[in-house]
Amino acid sequence: MTKHLDTDVLIVGGGLVGGLSACALARGGVNVVVVDADDPDTLLNAAYDGRCSAIARSVYNAFVSLGLWEHMEAEAGIIEDIRVTDGASPLFLHFDSIDLVGVPFGYMLENRTIRKALLKIIPELDHATYLAPMKVSSLERTPNEVNATLSDGTTVKAKLVLGCDGRGSWVRRSANIDITKWSYDQTAIVCTVETEKSHQNVAQEHFLPNGPFAILPMPDKRSSIVWTESSRNAPILVGLNEEDFLAELKERFGDYLGEVKVVGPRWSYPLTLQFAKRSIDQRLALVGDASHGMHPVAGQGFNMGARDACAIAELIIEAKKLGLDVGTGRVLEDYDRWRHFDNHLMLASTDAIVKLFSNTVAPVRFARDVGLAIVDKLPFAKKFFTRSAMGLVGELPEMMKEREAS
Repeated sequence: MTKHLDTDVLIVGGGLVGGLSACALARGGVNVVVVDADDPDTLLNAAYDGRCSAIARSVYNAFVSLGLWEHMEAEAGIIEDIRVTDGASPLFLHFDSIDLVGVPFGYMLENRTIRKALLKIIPELDHATYLAPMKVSSLERTPNEVNATLSDGTTVKAKLVLGCDGRGSWVRRSANIDITKWSYDQTAIVCTVETEKSHQNVAQEHFLPNGPFAILPMPDKRSSIVWTESSRNAPILVGLNEEDFLAELKERFGDYLGEVKVVGPRWSYPLTLQFAKRSIDQRLALVGDASHGMHPVAGQGFNMGARDACAIAELIIEAKKLGLDVGTGRVLEDYDRWRHFDNHLMLASTDAIVKLFSNTVAPVRFARDVGLAIVDKLPFAKKFFTRSAMGLVGELPEMMKEREAS
């Protein structure tokens, strides 16, 4: 017998952004069905994904508000300081969030840790149904409703579908929404290291000729490495034996934390920029990487997706409380208007940073190094950039706003 589900919102993609969307909506009394193609056991396997995410202060606030943070805190690295350098230049930019705003910039979390918290909480929520591994076989959107058929024959009727299914989004393609995309001809090499000395909760971003080399604090004396190389060199480096790989890493890492050793496997990911020509359609909204994907140079990819998730959730929850149709143009148009400028500004900013710091022309290098040194001496500029990095600038969903200490 064919199973049928009636819901308010169908979420396609149950990853970090889809899971956060589901949690926020269900906590707000909105019925959701989440469909994810991956087996939860696979997602929680340490070999599945080596990436970590920088969690801005605003996203931390949302995690706390939704009851997720208590399931992540023990595995979180704290970012209190950020130090930016340009190659061998003696000039640098240093941000101390505790001095400037009194709280950490944010935290570092393995993506697996976030998934683990989401997969624990979502199935326990009264208004959420989580189906995985499962795919959407067909999707029909009419002026009045959304009808989907899943790979096991289950049918789902909803008022709205959220495409949270990543850069290769099936939902986006089903709506014939085109994307603009280009490659940086760079690849991110990701691994974890353990050092002799403590990192003191300082995140380092070294801009090197082939791309940025980031050292991001994890718990204890571990750091997550995001090492950007040309797409020509990256496969060679990833394929080196352990001794030679460590030698190459140390050359870029330096010796300021004493001895360094690689712990665990290494991964590599091609780096591109892309954005959808539009993020909404009839009874459809694209959220996170399905709408926009950026270079990791500023560590803002997941943070921008989380902003999308919290914004669309807030609009849907408000509409349902007022007895309105949650899939109408009003909700979608407000979402598009709210998130369009913020997302495109971040896309343009990260693209400009990559191109500026990949430029080896001497006058350009001199100008950017002087710029770093000038900003480092301007307290008001540093405070603004600090709040921006923390995700506390702009129009925020309520759950992401800073709250007074109780």
